[in-house]
Amino acid sequence: MQKPAPTDHPINTLISHRWSPRAFDIKPVPADVLRSLFEAARWAPSSSNEQPWAYIVATKDNADDFAKLTSTLVEFNANWAKHAPVLAIAVSELAFAKTGAPNRNAQYDTGAATALLCIEATARGLFVHQMAGFDPDKARQVFGIPAGWDAIAAVAIGYPGDAAALPQPYKDREVEPRTRKPLSKFVMTGHWGHTASFLS
Repeated sequence: MQKPAPTDHPINTLISHRWSPRAFDIKPVPADVLRSLFEAARWAPSSSNEQPWAYIVATKDNADDFAKLTSTLVEFNANWAKHAPVLAIAVSELAFAKTGAPNRNAQYDTGAATALLCIEATARGLFVHQMAGFDPDKARQVFGIPAGWDAIAAVAIGYPGDAAALPQPYKDREVEPRTRKPLSKFVMTGHWGHTASFLS
């Protein structure tokens, strides 16, 4: 299902066509394609080039790992995400490996890596749905995530499926219009709350 963003200004189609479905096809994602998705994440920018991200990945061909990862999701997400062929958890290292000082940009940088993964996925006809609805403490327990690292998001990856096959309330969410705040609400100049002049 294609659902391009109704943009106010021209942007690259890879960005406008990126969205977060809940309907995924059962078709597996080939290993070489998965390698390219995480290669894209690998080349994200990061503070001091620390690259403070890691991903725990489970595919349907490893039923035990897939069940473990699904078990970390809240029920609302598990109900649809269990049908995706690939699930992952994005993890951030909270301190600089070189100095041990806190890295306040760790989660920001991990988000940037995952954003590039999403764009690479879109270029390959795949979709990615990122989820805050999971249990990071359970993820730490079942996957042995070490101290100093935090699980910050769960991710479903796969080819688009049939929205009509989703039960409610997922079906309604799948087809509702995409919306975003206007630029005037978050692009500012000079002082907080002053809309940037180039927007007028």
